[in-house]
Amino acid sequence: MTDVNHTLTIQPSGNSRPPRPRRRDVVENDEYAAFARRIIRAYARRVATGDVEALTDMVALSALLDGAIGEAVIGLRAHGYSWAEIGDRLGISRQAAQQRWGDRP
Repeated sequence: MTDVNHTLTIQPSGNSRPPRPRRRDVVENDEYAAFARRIIRAYARRVATGDVEALTDMVALSALLDGAIGEAVIGLRAHGYSWAEIGDRLGISRQAAQQRWGDRP
């Protein structure tokens, strides 16, 4: 016979409603972006001090960032931003923005 610690088991509460989702504070703001830039620069300094093995990881970060930018552009387009507005923010022409990110699903 096995002893069960009832304080560690789920007890029915009588409330059939699912719990409300917790409110999530937005942390992906300008300070968050500045923090990410500082981390990337610090990582580059580490690689520059002779950590040649980490160079591969740094290139992988570059690929991840390119993918994230593509997702961001797709999202902006879905929210109605034009290629001209996107290109203007990036300092490139509307045609260049559309050529780079326009063929994504």
